[in-house]
Amino acid sequence: MKYLTLVLSIAMFSFTGCRDNINNFDASGTFETTEILVSAELTGKILELNIEEGHTIPRDSVVGRIEATQITFQKQQVQESIAALRERTADVNPQVKLLEQQLRVQQSQLDHLLHEKERVAKLIKQDAATGKQLDDLLAQISVLQQQMLVTKQQVAVQKTTVSTQNRGIMSETGSLQKRVAQLDDQIGKSSVLNPATGTVIAKYAEPGELTTAGKPLYKIADLSTMYLRAYITGDQLSSIKLNQPVQVYIDSVDGVYHSLPGTISWIADKAEFTPKTIQTREERSNLVYALKIRVKNDGTIRIGMYGEVMFNKQP
Repeated sequence: MKYLTLVLSIAMFSFTGCRDNINNFDASGTFETTEILVSAELTGKILELNIEEGHTIPRDSVVGRIEATQITFQKQQVQESIAALRERTADVNPQVKLLEQQLRVQQSQLDHLLHEKERVAKLIKQDAATGKQLDDLLAQISVLQQQMLVTKQQVAVQKTTVSTQNRGIMSETGSLQKRVAQLDDQIGKSSVLNPATGTVIAKYAEPGELTTAGKPLYKIADLSTMYLRAYITGDQLSSIKLNQPVQVYIDSVDGVYHSLPGTISWIADKAEFTPKTIQTREERSNLVYALKIRVKNDGTIRIGMYGEVMFNKQP
């Protein structure tokens, strides 16, 4: 009888101790993590979506493909328009080369006339030529010089005209090239690129379905690091600070708390009313402060799971 009384006394003491420890937690809350909703960036039929819930996917992996056939056809049409415009551009070189050749011939004729002028001038001094011969040569030289001036002007006008014409055509080409770049960007969006390393926690689409730009395809989250969002009263603020190490506790299968180290990563700068699903150490407190505790997940933490925290001592 004494033995039975001793056993019951020890059990009652242990149960009371556990309840006292539970009441000694400084705060409680639920675990969350950063979730990324990956949506389609293009409207079309889903050709591939190689993901399943629970799969861990590295960052920048191509996990799916959306049909972009029509956009590819549009790009080909624009490229054909660019090629047609380029064929319309005039080549100034043949016309200019012809005028420059004509100018060289005129220069050769001018050189010959200048040489004849010098020869006639010497003959006149020797009374072997007349003044009229010299006058005729000077007149021919003047006419040829005027012709050469006109030819040079024709070269300049030809270059300016063709350049202006080509500039107008090439301005159209520039806008079409920008259109090609836009279509290339859309074609690139047909590949579904995973934005961050994480685990797929929800899948919203399947291959063969029609999707639209902005429609969710799947949700991914980094479960390696979890955050316990807890709430404290105003009189507890002085006992915590950013980057402070704390101890986090979660329920385990055998009824014993599983302990994990954590670090305070965020503290709200404004108070809020106590959330209905959260109890603080002083339940009658109307205003509380939210905080986040970063915890390295050892595989036992799930999104939405409840957790307890102690700032200064272990239960």
